[in-house]
This record gives sequence, structure tokens and C-alpha cells, in this order.
Amino acid sequence: MMLLNARILQAPMTGVGRYLSEVLAAWPGEAPRRLDAPRRAAHGLRGHAWEQLVLPARVGRNLLWSPVHSGPLAITRQVVTVHDVVALDHPEWLNPGFARWYGFMLPRLVRRARHVIAISAFTRDRLIRTTGLSEDAVSVIPNGVSARFGPPEPAARQRMRRALGLEDVRYLLSVGTLEPRKNLAGLLRAWTRALPDLPEDLELVIAGGPGRSSVFAEESLGGLPPRVRLAGRVDDEMLPALYAEAEWFVYLSLYEGFGLPPLEALACGTPVIVSDIAVFRELLGDAAVTAAPQDDAAVADVLKQAVSDPGLRRTLAERGLARAQHFDWCETARKTRDVLERFG
Repeated sequence: MMLLNARILQAPMTGVGRYLSEVLAAWPGEAPRRLDAPRRAAHGLRGHAWEQLVLPARVGRNLLWSPVHSGPLAITRQVVTVHDVVALDHPEWLNPGFARWYGFMLPRLVRRARHVIAISAFTRDRLIRTTGLSEDAVSVIPNGVSARFGPPEPAARQRMRRALGLEDVRYLLSVGTLEPRKNLAGLLRAWTRALPDLPEDLELVIAGGPGRSSVFAEESLGGLPPRVRLAGRVDDEMLPALYAEAEWFVYLSLYEGFGLPPLEALACGTPVIVSDIAVFRELLGDAAVTAAPQDDAAVADVLKQAVSDPGLRRTLAERGLARAQHFDWCETARKTRDVLERFG
């Protein structure tokens, strides 16, 4: 029998929780049986204790799938999905306690597991480099893009604009939690540099809330430059329209294991500007404009060029729609099931 370490589904929704929800919704046939943590033990120290001490007794001799790079070290008959290795590559971006735990646990977990799934070739390569795993111990299974991300109807666009106070506003959009690796402070510096050469009616909208203090180091944006709006957390149902109405989507993250928001924006018909980092070169190819994320002057130049070139916008929007179609949650679910069956 295949069992699922479903602890993450009891915690507040995050990117990895959304990953698991999408995979389970697209699962072909009968999904692995869930083993849920009590709500009071879903995250934090209690969550780790439940996972390490209680969960093994419930698994027995069955195969366990731990889908979010955390699992019981006592279980060897286990497949682990790893989303990134930021705790090993950049512990300074994380809460010190979180970084210490994952720095200790993750290498031991993946070396003891029967097999490992990585969500990108970049994550696979970093995992092999940092933990010493062999190449045949890791399979790459990319994330998908939900079917709800596509060019929305005019009524949905109008509802979003009214709800967020964006009537008649032209805007660039960035989506991300307030945490160091998302580099929102760098985006604001570049925006300030570019502002004198941008159209006077163009604004920058940043959607997303603060990162969890139990996971991420503190980050502050300080004073906001002119024509910047913080939209806070946006309801999932409004996200497609928010993407689609943007002139460009800008995502200057310093590090990602995958990076869903740029692909979601592409699926909605919006061209993207992303960091020139390995994972985006892998996933987006020639369907995005890239910029060195820590070079404020270079980013400012890219912003100015993108906004002033409607032909580039149309070309990238067309390429992006085609690119996003390569990422399908049904394929993610099917390939994950196949790995579990092979190593069960």
C-alpha cells in the first residue's frame, strides 16, 4: 500500500501545500492513503515531533511518500519530493532554527530514502552536489500550471480591478512573499531608477504577504518609491485576472527550486521579466526577458525597454502561452505515481 505524509495539508497554505493539492486533484486512479497530523501538530516543533516519532509507527512496512522535502528519518521505504535546497545553499535567508533543522535533516533524509523526486533539473543538480546522491537516485518531475490560469473573461477582469482598486490603472506586476530571496527590495531600487523614463500613468503592483517568521529571516521594504502599490495577499480566484491585466510580470527572485508565478503569468497571456538564473533558463527558455537580479541599473534598463516595445510584448506573450502548455499537473501526478509504483 502507498501512504502519503499529509502533514503539510493541515498547515496554512503555502507553495508546497498548493503543489500537493494540485497533484492529488490530478491523480490518476486511487491516490495514496493520507496520514494526517493533528491540527495542533501540523507545523513547528510539534509538527516535526509528530513526523519523526508518531508517523513511523503508522506507516509500518508500507511505502511512504513524503511530498515536501521533510519526512521521518526512521523510514527507509520512502520516496521524498524535494522542492529546493535553499536550507543548504543559503541558510542565511532562513530563520536560524529552521535552517539548522533542515540543514541536519534533509541530507540524511534523502540519503536514506528509496528514491527522490526533484521538481526541476536545477534542484536535482543542487541536491546531488550538496548531499552526495547519485544521479540515478533522483528523478526530475516538473510542476504543472493549473487549468484555471488562462486569459480570463472581461467580467472577471473588471471584478478584479474593482476589488483591488485598479480601475483604469496600467501596471507592472510582481507576486511573491516578503522574504530575502524574492528580491523585492532590488525590484524597488530598479523601479526607482527607471521611473523618470517610464510612462507617467504606469504603476508597479506587488501582491503577496510577509513570509512565515518561523521559516524566513526578516525582510523589510522600507519606504516605498512613487507609484508602487502593495496589494497584499490576493484571493486565488482573482489571480488569473491580476496576471492577465498586467503589462508585464516581473519576478527577480535570487533563488528558486522551480518558480510557478512566471509560468502562471505566461499561461494568462502576460509576458514576463525574470532573473537570469539557472532554473528560469531551464523552464522558460526564450519565452521570457531576463535580467541580472542584483544589477539595479541593468534591471532598470530592461524595464524601460520592455515598456517601450509593444512588439516585444506581443511576441513574448505568444511564446509564453505556448511554453506554459508544457507544464501539466496531470503529467506531474502520473509520473509521480509511476515512481511510487516502481520503488514501492
